[in-house]
Amino acid sequence: MQGVDVFMGRLNPDMFVVTAEAGGERAGCLVGFASQCSIDPPRFAVWLSKANRTFRVAERADRLAVHVLTREQHALAALFGGRTGDEGVDKFAEVRCTSRAGGAVVLDDAAAWFVGRIVTRTDGGDHVAFLLDPVESGARDDLDAPLLRLADTLDIEAGHPAD
Repeated sequence: MQGVDVFMGRLNPDMFVVTAEAGGERAGCLVGFASQCSIDPPRFAVWLSKANRTFRVAERADRLAVHVLTREQHALAALFGGRTGDEGVDKFAEVRCTSRAGGAVVLDDAAAWFVGRIVTRTDGGDHVAFLLDPVESGARDDLDAPLLRLADTLDIEAGHPAD
């Protein structure tokens, strides 16, 4: 599928940190598969790897929080993309965060964020899509700062393989 590889290789999507909380467990990871997917009603989909601890927590969650980062927040992306809770790492101990109603945890320093109620989950292979209905959001004042993109994160070694 050389054509598909060429196509995919040209993409440079925004990167997000997705956090989940369920049964007293918190988890979060860096995500490149995510997009607005409906205008009315507003909906957003995030795809989580089945190999990821965040996926296992999100399976039991009612809500997820999705965070946009700026390029200046590379260290935050590296924390959530390069470390794994599977090894006992508590990523949330290293950041300012707030628990929200309905069981979501928000990274206080994110450029922008929303909490979404999980509407449905769809298996897509090695990732599962979580369709979210936004119920709460917030943002910092520096709305013109360039967002973190895939090309900005290529130096981050993943905390575990994708499969």
